[in-house]
Amino acid sequence: MEHNYYTEQRPWGWFKILLETPTYKVKELLVKPGQRLSYQLHHKRSEHWLVVAGVATVMLNDVVQTLKAGESVDVPFEIKHRIINNTSEDIVFIEVQTGTYFGEDDIVRIEDDYNRV
Repeated sequence: MEHNYYTEQRPWGWFKILLETPTYKVKELLVKPGQRLSYQLHHKRSEHWLVVAGVATVMLNDVVQTLKAGESVDVPFEIKHRIINNTSEDIVFIEVQTGTYFGEDDIVRIEDDYNRV
């Protein structure tokens, strides 16, 4: 069965929205080698990340940890976070968002390699 998911290209790779409901949202994200997401936080949602391919360097409030395929981490509301790909292989992870609002405008960027506001 083939699905036509909404996919959005980003400078670091892409994300697909797999499921969106009023109370949660599920995305698949790919981070290319040598790239990283902006260091950011959200006021209206928390996230759960499950790495399904690759080795991710995760930063939560300036604390760094490494996650391999099959490992996961919770990102609470208003915690600064980013995923970094320091490897030569793609990272793929599943993000489950819970909260009251899931729009891309609930991103407060602390630091961004691509000069996005």
